[in-house]
Amino acid sequence: MLLSPQRLKSFEIKSARIFRALIIESNTLIPKLLPQFIKSVDVIQGDGGAGSIEQVNFTEATHFKYVKHRIDELDKENLICKYTMIEGDALGDKLECVAYEVKFETISDGGCTCKMTSNYHTLGEFEIKEEEIKAGKDKAMGIYKVVEAYLLENPTVYA
Repeated sequence: MLLSPQRLKSFEIKSARIFRALIIESNTLIPKLLPQFIKSVDVIQGDGGAGSIEQVNFTEATHFKYVKHRIDELDKENLICKYTMIEGDALGDKLECVAYEVKFETISDGGCTCKMTSNYHTLGEFEIKEEEIKAGKDKAMGIYKVVEAYLLENPTVYA
C-alpha cells in the first residue's frame, strides 16, 4: 500500500460551494462540463450518500471504459468525502483498489484549499511510480479547474 497526501489547489470559490459542485452534484455537473471525456456518472446503488456506488462511464476519447467508486463517508458539515475506486479498467492488473479522502477547508481570503490523500492498495509486490501518481492527480486537478472556472462564470450556481 502506498499513501500519497497532497494539497491539490487553493480556490477562489467558497469551500461549501465547490464541495457541492465537485462532490454532491458531480454526477450531473461533471458530464455536463466534460462531455468529451465523461459520458455519465450513474448512482448504481444507494442514494448518493455513504455506502452508495457510482459508476463513471468514459467516452471513446479516453483509454478507459468505466470505474466504480464506493462512497465510504460523506461529511457535508466538515466538507470531507472518502471514497474508494473498487472496479474498472483504470485499476489495471496491479491495483486492488484506491481509497481517497478529499477535504475542503476555508482559507483567510474567503476561498478554500483542497487536500487529497490517496491510498493505493496493490496486488502483490508491485510498486507504483511517482509519475503515475502525479498523472492521476493532474487529471483530478484538470477537472477541479474546469469546475472552478464554471463556478466563477456562474456565481449563482450552488450559491
